[in-house]
Amino acid sequence: MIIGTAGHVDHGKTALIHALTGIGTDRLREERERGLTIEAGYAYPEGISDFELGFIDVPGHERFIHNMLSGVAGIDTMLLVVAADDGVMPQTREHMQILHLLGIGRGVVALTKCDLAERAQIERVRGEIEALLAGTPLAGADIFELSSHTGDGVAALRETLWQRARSSEAPAATGYFRLAVDRAFTRSGAGLVITGTVVAGEIAVGASVRLYPGLQRARVRGLRRQNREADRACRGDRLALNLAGPGVDRSTLGRGDWVFDEALPATPLQRVDIAFELLAEAPPLAHWSGVHVHLGASHVTGHIALLEGQQLAPGGRMLAQLVLDRPLHACCGDRLIVRDHGARHTLGGGVVLDIAPPRRGKRSAARLEWLESCRKAVRDRNAMTLDEPLAVALAQRDDGADVYLLASNFNRTPSELTRRFEALGARVISAGEERRAFSPQALARLEQRIIGVVADNHEREPATAGTERERLRRQTLPGLPGTLFRQLLTPLIEAGRLQQQGPFVALPGHQARLSADDEALWQRIEPLLTASPFEPPRVRDIATRESIDERRVRAVLTAAARLGRVYHVRRDHFFLAPVVYDMARLVGELEKAEGAARVASFRDRLGTGRKLALSILEFFDRIGFTRRVRDDHVIRRADMWD
Repeated sequence: MIIGTAGHVDHGKTALIHALTGIGTDRLREERERGLTIEAGYAYPEGISDFELGFIDVPGHERFIHNMLSGVAGIDTMLLVVAADDGVMPQTREHMQILHLLGIGRGVVALTKCDLAERAQIERVRGEIEALLAGTPLAGADIFELSSHTGDGVAALRETLWQRARSSEAPAATGYFRLAVDRAFTRSGAGLVITGTVVAGEIAVGASVRLYPGLQRARVRGLRRQNREADRACRGDRLALNLAGPGVDRSTLGRGDWVFDEALPATPLQRVDIAFELLAEAPPLAHWSGVHVHLGASHVTGHIALLEGQQLAPGGRMLAQLVLDRPLHACCGDRLIVRDHGARHTLGGGVVLDIAPPRRGKRSAARLEWLESCRKAVRDRNAMTLDEPLAVALAQRDDGADVYLLASNFNRTPSELTRRFEALGARVISAGEERRAFSPQALARLEQRIIGVVADNHEREPATAGTERERLRRQTLPGLPGTLFRQLLTPLIEAGRLQQQGPFVALPGHQARLSADDEALWQRIEPLLTASPFEPPRVRDIATRESIDERRVRAVLTAAARLGRVYHVRRDHFFLAPVVYDMARLVGELEKAEGAARVASFRDRLGTGRKLALSILEFFDRIGFTRRVRDDHVIRRADMWD
């Protein structure tokens, strides 16, 4: 169990930790000289074997609130410290608000410096504390009257804290390992050492990790949890990691950075959707207000975009989007604190819902429904229930719920989400690094859409053998990768609802044909091509002669080419298929007689001009029948005409 202090400056937080553990948490010389905590300090009591306990002592001065925020990121129990001679003060209230916004609902109260106050004063302060805690999860919490100076009452507090630690359950180590870095330094003989709180998952010596924001890879050479050598650590632990790897040094990491499992598909984020709560003591919050955001030990600036209105009243809650000035790492369920643009006052807090919000439609009904399902999933700070958001994702996404993207958002393995989707009745298809989940209803709609598009294409383009797979994907599911789209087609083909003809997909029994109007026009065009087989008229010549629109002639000849009636030899120049076969045989004859087809000989045999003869030979090169060797054209398969 990790216990974090909270309270106003000079109320005796550091002295109390020393009285409880015998450990001084002020490690900086400046702190010891001034008697003022500046950075968070840590204490791990000795002589404990049957349970684990650690203390985080945070600064109480308002100037160091950012250091306090980085220190409380990983605590699960609050030790609220209030001095009997002073009472509840501004930082007492702000610290309480921050811990409430972070979802920390367990704790006790230490009423310190009781040796300096009369009984009436102590009772007055007890009343202030009870009023402060009223309406919060700490309402009715135990209040221990004590003096760190004389030792009175310290033993009773120690016994309670030790007993709570003994009976507390370790949090589940779900998801990939993630650690929020609050300190980084170099140790002689070891190299880079970082400290922080394990936010999720577990880690072991020898594991490979990735460093954020640079995303470099590193190896865990050693670790200490709760200030003791260990082989592994898990969620909730205070941890020191010794990291090694190419280019991994003190300049690589610092406070506010992250270390996480290399398998976590994490990317830097500058837009994050959150569920936001504005403190009752804060002023009204306008859309697009400038803010400071604290998450883990990270501190970034940005703006908050309200998604359900233009202004949020004090004490209100609303879905919102943070648009950040520099990238941040986060996952759904992470809690954060929002302060005003001057970083002087805490405005409220939030919980991360979606790390990959769309740039458009962020206020649509479907989008808000999705975010609301995520908000319900993270109500419990220690347990995330994913069935509802996964069900909403299935219902909303006809192109499939992206398993890898959701795994990154919820910090879960793709395999776990696949099992959860399948338990909901979904079909999951995957190829390489792509994986999508489809509900039965979505699959049925998709299959009807695919068949409908194929049928429409047959109606518009009856001369085609079908629709090319890639074109069909663009017409039906442009957001779905081609490798996954082919897996959707396969069951339709296997069931006989579609048929495949090379690269084309068609309805069963479909035969390419010209429409009635196109067939009638073809009957007028074909004799013109037959009359001069080796030098047929061009499209524009046919159009002029028959008084038909040139585009109409070109369209019919292109359709006839799809049916194999003609070949498009060069621009707007179509040859009848039997004529092309005759010219190919002529190339074979020339090769037998002369060793290759040459332009001059080919021209003479056809009785055409040199330019046209060269174009025909280049057409044969282009379709792979021949290949050019200097000025000669040679059939690629020498035995083709034997």
